[in-house]
Amino acid sequence: MESKNYQEDLSHIRSMMERSSRFISLSGLSGVFAGLAAILGAIYVYFAFQREGIDYFAGQRNVFKAGLVNELIITGTVILAVALLSGYVFTANKSRRKGLKIWDATTKRLLITFAVPLVSGGVFCLGLLYHHLFVFIAPATLIFYGLALVSAERYTLTDVKYLGYCQIVLGLFSLFFLGWGLVTWTIGFGVLHVVYGLIMHKKYK
Repeated sequence: MESKNYQEDLSHIRSMMERSSRFISLSGLSGVFAGLAAILGAIYVYFAFQREGIDYFAGQRNVFKAGLVNELIITGTVILAVALLSGYVFTANKSRRKGLKIWDATTKRLLITFAVPLVSGGVFCLGLLYHHLFVFIAPATLIFYGLALVSAERYTLTDVKYLGYCQIVLGLFSLFFLGWGLVTWTIGFGVLHVVYGLIMHKKYK
């Protein structure tokens, strides 16, 4: 009887330590929703290319008009906003069900660790945009996002680093196939997010 109580106490202590050192309320469904938003965004961009007379899969070098570039930026911003909003909603609901705080010292450390490579990548991509080096933006976003995920792993679920590794590898791979950024971007931010989200939802639901 004492041995059983001892094991239960140890299990409770480990659970408390994990909760205090890691943000464990991330929802797999938020990843699925973000991935679907990215896929829908990519479909919209493809038809925007078609509207402008650009056959994306023809493999030709294309020149984007200023209006189309602005439309692509707005589309990317909307997708990011939808992904962030869905992530917050699903995560907040999960935290509420588990009786956990969504905002504490661990959450702050997680966001800071995640933001450093992500903001750096954002500024880097703005530089690429400023110099009209559009072809490098998709690989750069994948690589920096992957680095952000790997960095954030120490303050959240360990599994997130595997998504980060996949994003980095895909981003580096896409550097050798410039011009196919929409495809690799869709795979990275769309398909990989959906697959990861489903796995995490099944594992931690």
